[in-house]
Amino acid sequence: MAKPIEIRPVVADAREELKRRLDNAPLEHADALLSCYELVQQLHDTGVIDVLRGVLDAGDRVVEHAVSVVSQPETVRALRNLMVMGKILGSIDPELLHSVAALLPAEGESRAPEKPPSLFALLKQMNSEDSRRALAVTAALLEGAGRGLKNGAR
Repeated sequence: MAKPIEIRPVVADAREELKRRLDNAPLEHADALLSCYELVQQLHDTGVIDVLRGVLDAGDRVVEHAVSVVSQPETVRALRNLMVMGKILGSIDPELLHSVAALLPAEGESRAPEKPPSLFALLKQMNSEDSRRALAVTAALLEGAGRGLKNGAR
């Protein structure tokens, strides 16, 4: 008659497996460890580690100071203005700015002419279709600013 096979499950010791992996880690990840050591050395040389330690030591004082600075009315207005400027810049077509930038004189050509143009020459230039188009945009911007000032917006 057949004998039953006795099965004994092998229970792996998790601590032994971790110890084995930890012992092999310097060999398997030598390049990464060397890069980490170089990074830590650069952070130490530039003083970044000292700054980080100081920030950690200061703890809540740093957060309190940052909150007090950000909650000042001037800072709030500056942040709001930056957001509005971001919306304005976001609404401008990049192709339009590219074409305007392409028309600007090169750095070496940016000198003022030796003799200024006459008033008649300036008026003639302002009468061109392109100048009138740019003047219309400028006038619209000034009109909007004046309307905002009239309504009490500051």
